[in-house]
Amino acid sequence: MRNKLSLFIVLLISAILLLAGCGTSNTSKAGSSEDNTFKVGLEAGYAPFNWTQNDDSNGGVKIDGSAEYAGGYDVEIAKKVAEGLGKELVIVKTEWDGLVPALQSGKIDAIVAGMSPTAERKEAIDFSENYYTSNLVMVVKKGSQYENAASIQDFNGAKITAQLNTFHYSVIDQIEGVEKKTAMDNFPAMRVALESGIIDGYVSERPEGISASSANENFVMVEFEEGFKTSADDTAIAVGLKKGSELTDKINEVLAGISEEERTSIMDTAIINQPAAE
Repeated sequence: MRNKLSLFIVLLISAILLLAGCGTSNTSKAGSSEDNTFKVGLEAGYAPFNWTQNDDSNGGVKIDGSAEYAGGYDVEIAKKVAEGLGKELVIVKTEWDGLVPALQSGKIDAIVAGMSPTAERKEAIDFSENYYTSNLVMVVKKGSQYENAASIQDFNGAKITAQLNTFHYSVIDQIEGVEKKTAMDNFPAMRVALESGIIDGYVSERPEGISASSANENFVMVEFEEGFKTSADDTAIAVGLKKGSELTDKINEVLAGISEEERTSIMDTAIINQPAAE
């Protein structure tokens, strides 16, 4: 009798475990790419395109797995794309160098992070149509010898850097006699380096230049009469997508519905709303 009872208990436990396993499988599927979320990766440290804040003010979106929120131009664009796709926006805060790997591995569905669709990046991932275009500038200290520069060649002998793994860093080579410093991971680090005198300036895009000079009265943005030579893809910004993504056409439809006037308005608002500490 004990043996039969033991066998019954074993079978009962096996059945329970089997049912539990099925339940786990269903739960896992619900959290896969088939769910109703649109997971967007960005570094949340490149104002006014994207930044980190403490609450949901000015349309901030909670960062996945964090008590913090993300705001900025990219976040507003991501909201519109998610709405157009009929999905819930999830912001996944990711270091710049980790964005493409995160996309390729399926951790995120798209990169909306002020990323340019350069030829090199197009070898690894696909891109949507552009959702912003911006010119390159230099951010320097107010009152420095470089404040009134009209040409990039006025930075001959200057200590200049830019963000790691961006075309911003490669264009520094166009300046004759420049002292090209080691590339830095992010813009907050470059602002600290500029403030401390480690560098004389860093290459950026116009919105970030406005952001930097607005956030710190000691900084000024230099726009050039004779600037850097760039391609259209370099100065454009687009949504990064996995190769062959089924989302590409749908996202392009959403972006086509955002007028240039609205895009300008969104950027102007982002510049106003950016955290002062950025």
